[in-house]
Amino acid sequence: MKEFFQRLWTARGGGAFQKEGESVLADVYEQMISKQNQMSKSQLKIANYLIDHQETAPFLTASKLAKNAEVGEATVVRFAFFLEYKGYPDFQRHMQEALQRKWTSAEVFASTTEHGDEPVDTLREVLADDINNLSTTLQQIDVKEFEAVIEDIIQAKRIYIIAYRSAMSVGLFLEFYLDLVLQNTEMIRSADGVPEHLIDIQKDDLVIAFGFNRYTKRTVEVLKYVKQKHAKTVVITDHMLSPLVPYGIVNYLQLQKSTPLLTHFRHLKASSVPYNSSNEI
Repeated sequence: MKEFFQRLWTARGGGAFQKEGESVLADVYEQMISKQNQMSKSQLKIANYLIDHQETAPFLTASKLAKNAEVGEATVVRFAFFLEYKGYPDFQRHMQEALQRKWTSAEVFASTTEHGDEPVDTLREVLADDINNLSTTLQQIDVKEFEAVIEDIIQAKRIYIIAYRSAMSVGLFLEFYLDLVLQNTEMIRSADGVPEHLIDIQKDDLVIAFGFNRYTKRTVEVLKYVKQKHAKTVVITDHMLSPLVPYGIVNYLQLQKSTPLLTHFRHLKASSVPYNSSNEI
């Protein structure tokens, strides 16, 4: 993160970025994202299953995929045509090619070093999940888009950060450092409706929105309003079919795979701290 802000500072003074590799987010998944607002409930079931099971779903027959996604086999076949493929075999081939690109040497190595029945090392398990999450996130980022976002950050008249619930700590962190460097950044803390700060938002302003499961309705509402005002938006979320994705001019997907311990902790926290469920999506 320190290096990122050093680069941001350099760029603000006119420095250039070195361009690196290309995004490996496969077009088969980009198709799903771009068409999610046109999908029926059954099609969304299929899309969610495919995205959540990217390493196994490409090898399922149409009938098996239908069973797992709890839809009809004909719906699966129509889904392939809906995404503009020649049929399910063509769709399946594209998914397999996407998986082949996804598997890096690091992931192959990790898959061959399972601990079997050894005692669980919680610290190593947590850090291994973090490494895997970062690796997967990096694969999905288009470097050219990332550098374009940095330019948008530098050029923005005002920067607003939207980050509620579990995303709040990340939003606060980003607000502190961006405002330290650019002195034009503010995190929106209003809990309901469109905050007063955004009423007069302009097209040369930038909104950075974070949203992780469970997504909040107010984040979506704010993004809808911002989009109507033609301001630039950057969405950082954890799923290709996140309800925030349609409102981001640029979207970054940050995979969040938790260890059983962290999942257990979150369940304990959720059961002990009351929250307004009407705000969830």
